[in-house]
Amino acid sequence: MRTLKSAAVAAVAIAMLAVGAVAAYAQARQTGTLRIVVKDPSGAVIPNASVMVKGTEPATQDAVVPEAVTDGQGVATFANLAAGRYTATASFPGFETRALADLRVRSGDLRRDLTLPIEKVAQSVAVGRDAATAASDPKSDRFSNVLSRDQIEALPDDPDEMEKVLKEMAGPGATIRVDGFRGGKLPPKSQIRSIRFSSAMFAAENHSAGHSFIDVATQPGLGPLRGSMDFTFRDDSMNARNAFQPRKGPEQTQQYNLNLSGTLLKDRTSFSLAAGGASLYDSANIFAQGPDNSLVTPIRRPSDRLNFNLRVDHAINKSHTLRGSLQQNGNEARNLGVGSYDLPDRAYRRDASESLLRISESGPLSRLWYADSRLQVRRTTSDSASAFERPTVRVLDAFTAGGAQQAGGRRATELEYASDVDYAQHGHALRVGALVEGGVYSSDSRTNYLGTFTFPSLADYEAGRPATFSRRAGDPLVEFSQWQAGFYVQDDWRVRKNLTLSGGVREEFQSHMPDQWNVAPRAGLTWSPFKNGRTTVRAGGGLFYEWLDADVVEQTLRVDGEHQRDQIVNNPGYPDPLGGDATQEILPPSKYLLADGVVLPKRALGLVAVTQQLSQRLTFNASYSHTKGWDRFRGRNVNAPLVDSGGGRPDPSLGNVTQVESTAGLVADQVNVGLNFNIPARRTFLFANYSWNRQRNDADGAFSLPADSYDLAAEWGRATGVATHVASAVMNTTLWKTLRMALSTTARSGSPYTITTGRDDNGDSVFTDRPQGVGRNTVTTAGMWDVAGRLTYAFGFGDRPQTSAAGPGGGQVVMIRMGGGGAGDMLGSLGGGGAENKRIRIELFVAASNLFNVVNPTGYSGVMTSPFFLEPTAAAPARKLDIGMKIGF
Repeated sequence: MRTLKSAAVAAVAIAMLAVGAVAAYAQARQTGTLRIVVKDPSGAVIPNASVMVKGTEPATQDAVVPEAVTDGQGVATFANLAAGRYTATASFPGFETRALADLRVRSGDLRRDLTLPIEKVAQSVAVGRDAATAASDPKSDRFSNVLSRDQIEALPDDPDEMEKVLKEMAGPGATIRVDGFRGGKLPPKSQIRSIRFSSAMFAAENHSAGHSFIDVATQPGLGPLRGSMDFTFRDDSMNARNAFQPRKGPEQTQQYNLNLSGTLLKDRTSFSLAAGGASLYDSANIFAQGPDNSLVTPIRRPSDRLNFNLRVDHAINKSHTLRGSLQQNGNEARNLGVGSYDLPDRAYRRDASESLLRISESGPLSRLWYADSRLQVRRTTSDSASAFERPTVRVLDAFTAGGAQQAGGRRATELEYASDVDYAQHGHALRVGALVEGGVYSSDSRTNYLGTFTFPSLADYEAGRPATFSRRAGDPLVEFSQWQAGFYVQDDWRVRKNLTLSGGVREEFQSHMPDQWNVAPRAGLTWSPFKNGRTTVRAGGGLFYEWLDADVVEQTLRVDGEHQRDQIVNNPGYPDPLGGDATQEILPPSKYLLADGVVLPKRALGLVAVTQQLSQRLTFNASYSHTKGWDRFRGRNVNAPLVDSGGGRPDPSLGNVTQVESTAGLVADQVNVGLNFNIPARRTFLFANYSWNRQRNDADGAFSLPADSYDLAAEWGRATGVATHVASAVMNTTLWKTLRMALSTTARSGSPYTITTGRDDNGDSVFTDRPQGVGRNTVTTAGMWDVAGRLTYAFGFGDRPQTSAAGPGGGQVVMIRMGGGGAGDMLGSLGGGGAENKRIRIELFVAASNLFNVVNPTGYSGVMTSPFFLEPTAAAPARKLDIGMKIGF
């Protein structure tokens, strides 16, 4: 009996142990999702903030949790976390780093808000992450700058002018991407969430070898319906006179925009809408010399623009978000082709439209895998028509008269698809991806269909002695497609806590090109040598390929000797080109073609850079890069007259044969030095950059012809249009309460240009001949500089309720308050007298370009037969003033 009782007790104990083991096992296998919503002190969410999660007990402390970045709703999502306790740490430039401790993850979702205070003067130390470790992260902000809401608002309102300013701030070779997409116009400022300047140039995911990227991120609309309206006005009465014109040219701009945003389906779908347009005209400045008198006058150049931009964000589930945007742009411009040496009868009009559809989806595939995919479809159309239909008369760098000879148009449907997949574990951050892009094109664009007489000088024109007559004949219609693709794999390997090695390889190929294997290895390191993490060193190198442009393919297909051909007459008669004397020569048809064996251009780039945090407010950075390019595209007349054969051509049955080939080269050295000074609490920012450039090449493009097609070595010289010294600075600060001031300045040394004789000395009917012993790009223009400024004053009335809303993705977030041009005022709500928190916010502004009305000469002539030889014929725009108002509600 006692034995049976003992056995029963033992059985019960074993059963209890088994149940406990099963329960422990079940608890060990239990996973959950943690969502961290990062906010600023006003309650506005902070997109692009870095969030790290680390286990704090034995069951979780060995788990490797990849760092996450908050999405457009300020939410960082960590899925499939093992049950247990964690600490979450969030950081963002301009704010103090903060942590949330004792976060208990169980089955299901856990959501927590984390508010980051504005960064104080004292240096903040990253909680839960060593300073040197953070500084040696290749994806850290050490090599990037993020514009605040105030700095974005200080940019020009016109998207084209804003793009120009951003590229000047970024430096030579910058590439703009909007939500990861290239191409298209910049969105209106009301839809821009952030602008980041980054320099991750050696990542295998990047096709181009640009020295920096300008990443523009748009924002969703959250919460109740919000909106804004803005209006900008410019008139010639507020402008200064161009220094090269006797009277002030006509100019007026009326630009208007409407922005709306809000939630369509609670916790699921939001939208952001912008619509606007502009009715404007500016002046094209003519500075020409005729046989009897000069013509110096401004010509009115009108233009009308309409644009529409809709973005929708939809939460597919708790971790995946689908984003879509539709953009429609239209532009009608008249009196194009007039200005400089071109007289009023050279005018033509162009109607252009662009439709842009963008779709992207992102989210985790599992605990360790994350995917981001995007698709863009772009449809463009353009049509041109000349104001007058008549032959063109061109006197080199003196005047050009006659019709513009522009007709027909172009239709293009272009597609871009890209997908990236990330995996992080055991100190490795692996990324693989692919890019496919291309398009289908149809063009019947017609140029020079009535012919052009070219005179070397005014004396030749007065004597009726043109040097050549050229005319393009035949059917201009061409239809073709072009596709290109790239595949890559890359890895960031943290060797030590202060050292990360990066490596990868990319393979690219393109249609119309015979070389289908173009392997591009990339490598780099990021090192923070000191424990305080204030110094970061980056070095690396890689091989890059460049695409053959679709416009080049179009030209070689059109002017192939069958569709179209160039008819050239040397020493023609005038006005009857076939009525010349005994020296007249009618050439066989001329054409364009791609050379056999043409390959993609290559560029090897190496760089070393250092960033030094001098204080919490001041950061210094410097870099040096060396570039060598080969197999670059150039044009060459392979059927030019041979000197040894008395002017005969290799193929007497043809005239000029312009062949695009891979024989050009490039060597460039660049030094960049920059300073960033930032006081977020006072909303003050200063950015300054200096660049020294030395660039040499022997061709300016696929159709640039040398002076002598049989002596290519003589073409080596300074790169056209590249200034040796370029400096820029941007400053933004609060003067008093809601009165803010922004100043920007750019200065650059002169750029090189070439002296030519103005005559066809070698008989190839191309006017690129240089004097004996004179190289390419041996003279330099004058330097130029200007200053732009903007003053804004904001006020409001009525209190805005603190409305909360859940955005797509499921996280409980706070409505981003209106600031400046529209919803999404991330940093603009941090001060300024409280106007940002008003139900109705009104902002008045005045902006000036070329504030001090500096005369910056342009349009230098290098033609020895020109009456303006070595002289400027134009100037950059004089001072212009814009006034405007924005109303947010």
